[in-house]
This record gives sequence, C-alpha cells and structure tokens, in this order.
Amino acid sequence: MELVERETPGKSALRRCRHSMASQIYLLTTVTHGRKPLFINRELATATCRLIGQPSLWRGSQLLCWVLMPDHWHGIVELGSYEPLSELMRRFKSVTATEVNRDRRAHGAVWASGYHDHALRYEEDLVGVARYVVANPLRAELVTRIGDYPYWDAVWL
Repeated sequence: MELVERETPGKSALRRCRHSMASQIYLLTTVTHGRKPLFINRELATATCRLIGQPSLWRGSQLLCWVLMPDHWHGIVELGSYEPLSELMRRFKSVTATEVNRDRRAHGAVWASGYHDHALRYEEDLVGVARYVVANPLRAELVTRIGDYPYWDAVWL
C-alpha cells in the first residue's frame, strides 16, 4: 500500500517524488541542527537512546537497527501502514528533541529540518547495510570495537 506524502509549501523539489511504501525498508539519516555534537554528552545520549528503543515511538513500523552518533542518527526502519515516512520522522525528531531540550534546559532546534531516506531494494543486503550502520562509531574512531559503543541496537542481536 502506498502512503502519499503531504506536500507543504517551501519543501525541497527533491521531496516531490518521495513516496512512502508500507512494508518498505528504509535507511534513514538525520543530523543535529548545525551538526552540533549534542550526543557526545553521555546523559543526553542515554536518555535519547531510551526513547529510540521504545516501540510506541515507531507505532506500526519496526525499527530494525540504529546508531546514535554525536551529531547524527542512522536507522533502518520497516515502514508500517499506519503513517507515511515523513510523519514517522517528524514524530521521532519531535519526541527526541523535547527530551533533549528538557535534559539540557534549553529551547530550540535539536535536529536539522530535513532527513535522508534510501529505500532498500530487494537485491541490497539488509544485514550488510545494518553492519554499515552500526560500524559508524568504528569509522569515526570513537571506539576500536563496536561492543564498546553504547548507543546502538539491532534486532539481530
């Protein structure tokens, strides 16, 4: 079932062809506002991770894999039929931003306004893409073993 994205004035022309497909698996990326490394702060990262892991945040969709980096988040989500991808990402960013702002006693943007999505094709290796996602801390040289990085999860564990 195709979920049609609502277009609002001022959205990028690139988003005009964005479609949400129920049961489609998406690789998602969103960055912090101004690429500020907010999640270098252990308390903010831990609180945000607790929210990310809550099934209620994803409603009818399934979060398969994710990593929270100091200045961005990657996730692999199988979209449910409840809502389009744009609404899912709006809620993700809103809920996590509210928590981050409360914890740091601040107001304002936490996440940049957009996000990147890539619909995985059948021929793409889902587990390979998931390994790529969770290996982000290794590539960024934040840790030498992925098991040493606390801000990620995958359903395959």
